[in-house]
Amino acid sequence: MTIKIDRNLRIPVTATQGAEKYGSAGQPKSGRTIQSVDRALSLLELAAGELDGITLSNLSERTGLNASTCHHLVMTLVSRGYLTHLSRSRGYALGPKIRELLETLEHDSEPAELLREDLRRLGQHLGLGVQLAVLSETSLLTKVSFPGPLTTMQEPSEVEKMTALHATATGKAILAWIPDTELVRIISANGLKAYTPNTITSLSGIVEELRSVRRFKYAIDNEELREGVVCIGSAIREGGGAVVASISVTLAAQEATEDRRADLTRQMIDAANTFSNKLRNAQR
Repeated sequence: MTIKIDRNLRIPVTATQGAEKYGSAGQPKSGRTIQSVDRALSLLELAAGELDGITLSNLSERTGLNASTCHHLVMTLVSRGYLTHLSRSRGYALGPKIRELLETLEHDSEPAELLREDLRRLGQHLGLGVQLAVLSETSLLTKVSFPGPLTTMQEPSEVEKMTALHATATGKAILAWIPDTELVRIISANGLKAYTPNTITSLSGIVEELRSVRRFKYAIDNEELREGVVCIGSAIREGGGAVVASISVTLAAQEATEDRRADLTRQMIDAANTFSNKLRNAQR
């Protein structure tokens, strides 16, 4: 997450406005606010608009606070890391704690973190292993994985999956929705390695497969990465409609009857739609 601040921006708080804000007796006009918190936030807002720093005297003048009160508030913010002291001439700027909070917010808003418990519950409901993966440059990264409670299948290594987008349900669910030029770039970087006799290893074959994924809204790994293992996946979209991740469910090939596949396909599409709606709501 990147916050861009115009270096020419100046928060329009003058000494007069500060006095109006706090009233003639130095009290906030609204009885619903906490004065010290309100003042501290005003100082942070001013510092955010001054990337090169703002002096204590300038902070005092622009907020209408007396020098002593302003100094104590600033020292408190410095001690907690919300402000940092640059120098006597430059004054104060936003501190490292602000970046920490922004990074935490960014981390918590990632699909893998936001949907972790939902994915866990989906796996428990299905009684099977489930995964959530994302595309990073040209690699497939499994961000969250919950094994099935009774599974005895050996999952392929995550390193192997990274370049096996064409042979995995999560990979194909993502590849189906990216531009053609990006698809060619990813295939050029990773190749179309054969892992089993079922692996699609031709460009025309994978293009046809991805066309089917777009049409039916799900992807299937039909023993293409590991013999005896079937996966069914679907794409997850953010608020703007872009595919940002995919989920899949894993089951043994001997259990993958036609009826079982049809049922799991329906449930995975429904889950992907539900997860996508949760992402959209979180971004509002």
